[in-house]
Amino acid sequence: MLIALAGATIISFAPLLYIRSDTAPLTGAFYRMLYALPLLAILVWMGKREDGRDSRSRWLAFGAGVLLAIDFAGYHTAIDYVGSGIATMTGNTQVIIVTLVSWWLFGERPNRFILLALPMVMFGLVLISGIWDDAAYGKDPVKGVMGGVVAAVFYSSFLILYRQSNRIGAPAVNAQFDATAGATLGLLFLGSIPLTGIGIEPINHGFTWPGHGWLIALAISCQVIGWIAITYALPRLPAAHTSFAVLLQPVLTIVWGVLLLGESPSMMQSSGMVLIFAAIIAVTLFGAADSSADSAPNPAE
Repeated sequence: MLIALAGATIISFAPLLYIRSDTAPLTGAFYRMLYALPLLAILVWMGKREDGRDSRSRWLAFGAGVLLAIDFAGYHTAIDYVGSGIATMTGNTQVIIVTLVSWWLFGERPNRFILLALPMVMFGLVLISGIWDDAAYGKDPVKGVMGGVVAAVFYSSFLILYRQSNRIGAPAVNAQFDATAGATLGLLFLGSIPLTGIGIEPINHGFTWPGHGWLIALAISCQVIGWIAITYALPRLPAAHTSFAVLLQPVLTIVWGVLLLGESPSMMQSSGMVLIFAAIIAVTLFGAADSSADSAPNPAE
């Protein structure tokens, strides 16, 4: 449990480190992945543990990483438009999306709490977007919410595919390396196509300091240490403890946004975040799937 909480705490600093880097969304996302790759490769080599996955499973992990690339592009864009706290809470609606998609694809029937959670999330997103709010926080809350929803959809897709890629329980670092490689190449591709029309700048490959120093710190702390801690600990925890560890990260990110970055969401936006968080708690704690299929917690969650 201590390892899980430590991992969640480390990951909660990721938006703060990205903001400190003062880089554009695709630039920050690409280099946080690129800088993590050699460290993960060293850990895979040092571990020298048997990886029983076949080539199909490894390609699935790689493909999951490509989906993660779109998630990071949306998430970093949301941070720029509406701040780290709101962007993180919006992105964490993936809990509900994963539950619904798992029900549809794998027959993992959720608890009826999902029916209550959906309208709560939708209304919470409307409040966060600031369309009824004259004092909404953020450069463009509507675009921020749109970026957060894109992040939630593609993070959900990543989680589902990533779980399917490692059903035999191969070393987590190996699977993480494959997914990170997929995300790196996916972001490189996104950075090579024109997205300025929707407000996303291409990757800037010029090395700047201390901007890239913050991205290196982000790669080492969050992308490697934090994720490995979470990946190691969650499958070994009871469901209730897992849920608490999962929910700690977005809460701490909101706290750091207020205390360290001076973010100040309006009353209406704060109410929207409370609604979304309540829905996430309901689904996470009481909306577990009832299925004979494997429903062990995904390490990445």
